[in-house]
Amino acid sequence: MKHIPVLLKESVDILLAGRKVAGGEGVVVDATFGGGGHSRSLLERSATGVLVVAIDRDPEAVLRGESLVLEFTSRFRLLAGNFADLSPLLDVAGIDKIDGLLLDIGLSSYQLEEGDRGFSFQSEGPLDMRMDPTRGEPAATVVNQADRKTLTGIFRDFGEEPYAVGIARKIVETRIQKPLLTTRSLAGLVEEMVPSYKRSRRHPATRIFQALRIFVNDELYALEQVLNSGLERLESGARMVVISYHSLEDRLVKRIFRQAAKGCVCPPRVPVCGCGQKQKVKILTGRGLRPQNSEIALNPRSRSACLRAVEFL
Repeated sequence: MKHIPVLLKESVDILLAGRKVAGGEGVVVDATFGGGGHSRSLLERSATGVLVVAIDRDPEAVLRGESLVLEFTSRFRLLAGNFADLSPLLDVAGIDKIDGLLLDIGLSSYQLEEGDRGFSFQSEGPLDMRMDPTRGEPAATVVNQADRKTLTGIFRDFGEEPYAVGIARKIVETRIQKPLLTTRSLAGLVEEMVPSYKRSRRHPATRIFQALRIFVNDELYALEQVLNSGLERLESGARMVVISYHSLEDRLVKRIFRQAAKGCVCPPRVPVCGCGQKQKVKILTGRGLRPQNSEIALNPRSRSACLRAVEFL
């Protein structure tokens, strides 16, 4: 199994062009270590004075990262935790300001291909989906205990699923006879509920699995937290790069970046600024960067990725 990092060159190029990092020093945080591809590239391409700090809440990702600790010694540190807790994690590590922050919000190939994690309907496994299997309730608990209204809301709000009502109703009816405990049992039920003429090239259960994963891991809250705390931690001239994979994440990233890029919002006729709002960042990517066709051919999972980046003023 090999994890292929998405938009690797583009993201690392942007981070290495940050003011302090370009000068051969500073701290760059890879807050979504995953398979370690971005961290390795940052370490290999940056000067020896640059410290790379990685964060991940998946215990298996932390174990994989130990090889980088041994290889790069004092240049690399790995912190176990949720990136929503970026500031407390950096405080414990004795780090104040940072000179780069990377967030790759997608799942790693390891998580998708390990059936016992329950992230994918492509292989049979327990309906879990927790990034950290030691915390919180698995997706099976939500599917088999939440009421119809709650399930409908999850599928509609986090998956933008047009058949949310019918799928939620079918789940409630089915679990009375037999609980839905595995990935394929849920995927099969969803497949039955989506008319064949309405299907795209994506599996009918894609949105449902996305919605459950986001809900179980409280992903949108975590993303908002790390974006805001990251902006507070960035040094002048530092850069933040975010790679997202669906519209909910991308809209949140775009909104927070645009808000941070705004200066005074007082009406034009007001002679003196009363709002006190100052521009914090410069947006570097316009509409966002997308993978080239060559990357999509090599790694089809990258096709929905969108990279957005800012520089702190």
